[in-house]
Amino acid sequence: MHTHTPPQPWWKSAIAYQVYPRSFQDSNGDGVGDIPGLISRLDYLHTLGIDLLWITPVYTSPQVDNGYDISDYQSIDPTFGTLADVDELIAQCHRRGIRLIMDLVINHCSDQHPWFKAARSSRDNPYRDWFIWRDPVDGREPNNWASHFAPSAWTLDEATGQYYLHTFAAQQPDLNWQHPPVREALHAMIDWWLARGIDGFRLDAISYIDKAPGLPSHEVDMPYHFDQAPMMHGPQYHAHLHELHQKLFRHHDIVTVGECAGMTVQSTIDISAPERQELNMAFLFEPVSDVYAHGMQPGRLKEILTRWQTGLHGKGWVGMGFNNHDQPRVVSIFGDDGPEHRVASAKCLGTLLLTLEGTPFIYQGEELGMTNVAFPRIEDYQDLSTHHRYRQNLAQGWTPERALTHEHTYSRDNARTPMPWDASAQAGFSTGTPWLALGPTFDHINVAASLADDGSVFHHYRRMIALRKQWPALVHGSFERLDADDGPVFAYVRELDGVRLAVVMNLSSASASFSGLPAGAERLQGNLPAGQGGASAALRPWEAVVYRLA
Repeated sequence: MHTHTPPQPWWKSAIAYQVYPRSFQDSNGDGVGDIPGLISRLDYLHTLGIDLLWITPVYTSPQVDNGYDISDYQSIDPTFGTLADVDELIAQCHRRGIRLIMDLVINHCSDQHPWFKAARSSRDNPYRDWFIWRDPVDGREPNNWASHFAPSAWTLDEATGQYYLHTFAAQQPDLNWQHPPVREALHAMIDWWLARGIDGFRLDAISYIDKAPGLPSHEVDMPYHFDQAPMMHGPQYHAHLHELHQKLFRHHDIVTVGECAGMTVQSTIDISAPERQELNMAFLFEPVSDVYAHGMQPGRLKEILTRWQTGLHGKGWVGMGFNNHDQPRVVSIFGDDGPEHRVASAKCLGTLLLTLEGTPFIYQGEELGMTNVAFPRIEDYQDLSTHHRYRQNLAQGWTPERALTHEHTYSRDNARTPMPWDASAQAGFSTGTPWLALGPTFDHINVAASLADDGSVFHHYRRMIALRKQWPALVHGSFERLDADDGPVFAYVRELDGVRLAVVMNLSSASASFSGLPAGAERLQGNLPAGQGGASAALRPWEAVVYRLA
């Protein structure tokens, strides 16, 4: 028996796209992308079919961590434009039926924020309690926590003789969420942004807003131990998220998506189930983390996706994405970015993204099949964490060549090179010198070439987006595996209200075969020209097909 699906929130069927404004389009020739540049390219996004846009931070910032160190939450960094530009961006997005979400960075701020400047001016300043301060223990750091971008998560403030806590860079002090005035100030700021008409938030590093009580050292007896567990998901975590929902989020028709570390199916339900009244969804990172740790193993990827698809269905929701501004390019990590299989594998991974339950997030350039860049020198990289990891690896005895090769694979700058609009001198991104070097492939992997080629990765994404909008089963349907082993073939059925769509793909650069497709399957969309023979014939490398079942 098939019950009819009740009305669903708009953000479940949205197609999201992430823009890294610094690298998207420069309008004034200074080599840095900006908001007017982004506005000038909205028609491109509209052509692709996206209806939700997430932009990384454009607030006033010293730019130590590319804007994730905010010194004024309610002004725009001159690098990117003005508040009036943001208002125009909101209006122009809405004109095209695109909603806009902004990055909400509220675990930490910049050490140049007036709150922190006041806090470090003296121990008895009223703002002291807005941050997390501790006395030295035995003349050194209060505990052995390591930071993401520095050996220790603590920095000594010489003037006041205490250490402050920073989960990320020393210039990004953590806010003290235990202190009610901090939350009140953040709530007022969020309310101010919602009043400007934005459509929601991506909550950066939100897992870290509540730490283990007492800030206990890791049991490992070493000075700087990197284990995030005590640094996040403290006892007040869910209360803080619920408070945000009750006071702010529920009063607006918006979407909230959390960048939550170390998530399981159950902890994602705990955050995103509607009855919890916390966030609408959290990003799913386990597939990416696993490929980092073990390389691309189709069997492992299929197990992870199956566990999440079946475990969350009807209970919670995720943001699905295989790359973002912090991660390498999906075609280089999950696929095969060599000349023979780049296009097919990029299309295959796009098919996967756009046929799973969860709001799909496409990262800028993913729809072109952009690849990792492999810069020849460490000096060519700008990213803070790339240089931190490179130094750490040299300290462990790695050769410079080995350390650089590691960054060729994992550097965040792989995703941050300027968007290639055409094959002209600066790829149509800027008339000046780009802030970060262009990837070496822009002469043939670019928007102009992709739009002109009906067989491009771009047009496959566009067609798959249209297919997802046409068939609600791809958004809300149940998930059932058709393949039964850990081989390269991934096959599954999405079913809703009696409509059954099957997806069959070969996640490898070698041919494969699959015989489990029910009879009478009608081919709706494929990433390669339709082959000879029956529907269940051999699958070519990276072939992916969507069928409607009788």
